[in-house]
Amino acid sequence: MLIIIWVILSITLIGLIFLRTPQNQGLASFSTKSNLLGSPSSAEQFLNNLTIVLMISYFAFAMFLNLAN
Repeated sequence: MLIIIWVILSITLIGLIFLRTPQNQGLASFSTKSNLLGSPSSAEQFLNNLTIVLMISYFAFAMFLNLAN
């Protein structure tokens, strides 16, 4: 069960990191600055916090699974 959670967590982290748009790069930078769907800075801050929490959880699961074996 823990291994399944760890695998799902790792896939989610990989997807989240790959889907993030780069900072200050042409039209992608312009599209993230529009206020159409809310504040981009708060959405980016939420994604940063989510990435940090998922990374800490990933490493905690990895250390626990390493010690269990």
